[in-house]
Amino acid sequence: MKLAVVGGGSTYTPELVDGIAGRRSTLDVDEIVLIDPDAYRVEAVGGFSRRLLDHAGHPARMRTTANLEEGVEGASAVLIQLRVGGQRARATDETFPHACGCLGQETTGAGGLAKALRTVPVVLDIAERVRKAAGDDTWIVNFTNPVGIVTRALLQEGHRAVGLCNVAINLQRKFGKLLGAGTGDVKLVHTGLNHLSWERGVFVDGVDRLPELLSEHAEFLGEEVTAPVGWMRRMNAVPSYYLKYYYAHDEQVAKQVKERPRAEVVSDVEEELLKLYLDPEQVTKPDSLEKRGGAYYSEAAVQLVHALTAGGPPEEHVVNVRNNGTFGFLPDDAVIEVSSTVDSGGAVAIPQKPVEPQFSGLIAAVTAYEQLALEAAVKGGRDRVADALLAHPLIGQYAKADHLADSLVSINRDFLPWA
Repeated sequence: MKLAVVGGGSTYTPELVDGIAGRRSTLDVDEIVLIDPDAYRVEAVGGFSRRLLDHAGHPARMRTTANLEEGVEGASAVLIQLRVGGQRARATDETFPHACGCLGQETTGAGGLAKALRTVPVVLDIAERVRKAAGDDTWIVNFTNPVGIVTRALLQEGHRAVGLCNVAINLQRKFGKLLGAGTGDVKLVHTGLNHLSWERGVFVDGVDRLPELLSEHAEFLGEEVTAPVGWMRRMNAVPSYYLKYYYAHDEQVAKQVKERPRAEVVSDVEEELLKLYLDPEQVTKPDSLEKRGGAYYSEAAVQLVHALTAGGPPEEHVVNVRNNGTFGFLPDDAVIEVSSTVDSGGAVAIPQKPVEPQFSGLIAAVTAYEQLALEAAVKGGRDRVADALLAHPLIGQYAKADHLADSLVSINRDFLPWA
């Protein structure tokens, strides 16, 4: 099996390769191709990735290329992990909304919209080229943020795509350790959208252990996801840590304006990692890679690719898929993030109990924003940008939406052909 990684020069990539090296028995990869126009980064990452495979005794060939078509030809799966504009653009996403007293974050709020506008056209172009070069049967696994909007764009254009985020597997692993359960024994009732989700059930051997987690480990979990213990117990749910941007918006903004932007921190980490990757003596994953974020990314990605390509029985994974009636209060073509059965035919959401109004209202509002955001990304136009911002629950005021739209378009003009 050939696996291609678009954006292979990312400092994340060795996480993926390390995961492949560790799952040789279940994911039979013969060739890995890292595709990236940045020759310096992709060669540094590619060289280190070769050493990771060699050190693990994995026989897969590792190649790098700047040519997308050549890189994806014959691939069974193509992973897309892009950051259009790099960390410099991320830094503006994290700061320009502060002028309106709004959250600055690369996937949520105005910053998330800016990233979507830069990213969706690029990913759609890549996906169409992948389809022509690799064929209709090739799976696209999207790890590019904002995952929900980008995945919806791919599915809307008929691509064979599934969206992936590491939030669910991160919580799953934490729950397993707290409960003394095996890695594959914890099943989540993961409810919501990408970066807007709640765990409403944590099943081990058919028994919901969420009440036990909230009774005995709520303080630890509250610190992990930045949520009040009393709220979690009252709601009988554990929120994603991204929910703090909604439930404690003003507190988070006040914190952000005092701190160094995450983009600057990550830039420093990336510089350190690239130096390590260039060291021929470095043959194992460095500890500093944990600073980069994306915990369990490799595990989630490798497991998902295995389920999509191995031809085996269905596996359960939390992925971003078309709604298709799972949540009756959303349109069928909305993309939701839920526990799903996955096999070579794709991913299908597992039915859930009705969603409580304290969750469904926010899910519906953000889904409406995401639809408007996608329209703005595909069709362009300053007014579409302003309309999407006005619909976002974190903005929702005429003056703020207009001001942020003008700032967003001005700052990102080089990435928006219609601006």
